[in-house]
Amino acid sequence: MSGKYRYVQRRLGTRTTEQLVDLGYVVNEDYPSVYLEQLLALAGTRGVAGELRNLIFAANGPKPKLVLRDAVSNVIEITENGRYCLVYDRPLTATGLTWRDLVAWRAQSDSLDEEAELTVARELYWRLKESLGGNEAEQFLFDEYCKLYKSEGFGMPALIPQVYLHYDPYTKSSGGTLHRQRMDFLLLLPNRRRVVIELDGIQHYSDSARRASPEIYAQMVAEDRKLKLAGYEVYRFGGQEFVNRERATTLLGEFFTELLHRTA
Repeated sequence: MSGKYRYVQRRLGTRTTEQLVDLGYVVNEDYPSVYLEQLLALAGTRGVAGELRNLIFAANGPKPKLVLRDAVSNVIEITENGRYCLVYDRPLTATGLTWRDLVAWRAQSDSLDEEAELTVARELYWRLKESLGGNEAEQFLFDEYCKLYKSEGFGMPALIPQVYLHYDPYTKSSGGTLHRQRMDFLLLLPNRRRVVIELDGIQHYSDSARRASPEIYAQMVAEDRKLKLAGYEVYRFGGQEFVNRERATTLLGEFFTELLHRTA
């Protein structure tokens, strides 16, 4: 054992803390360990605990209705309007969810040639964009990000629109309001990083008469706190930032570059 210890020490002794943390996540994916997870948490790294179970997104019609079919196995079933949304049903790897992963899932094939991959990618792009409806600001942000697939390759993290987060039929049936039912966009990055991107229009801080509403704003920031405490990263853009599209292009380019190159 002392020989193995020295061997490992020689291999890892020159690595930085960030490199060791990244390696720790990879090891933990293949050999889950409570002790290793505790060490990773002590390292102050980002990430959401738990495995991806249900990714329901990009509804282009009526909202889906869900039931918990098997509470023991955490099996969720869409009982109504399932044909209008997409459900990603593959496990995540340590690299998160890339555009290539999403395209392969859509094609139900991991061995697409370049031409076939491009064909499926184009179809999937239009299907995802369709879920944004007439929201020009969201469509603009989506398009600016998708340009990265062409310049950086399909190994880029996939930008997933309109992701369902919270569904409570009891609140809904009693006439209550469901806060943060959907996220505008979600990125599933390496090492369990989950990045939420929200675009705020006037409805995020004012009432139906377009008067400033401290209550609406307070509800929004309260939901942000919940997500952040759970390990999510939340970034918001104001609709006013997209009025000048030339400036917005530069803004988004710089934002995505910095976001995707951060390791912790």
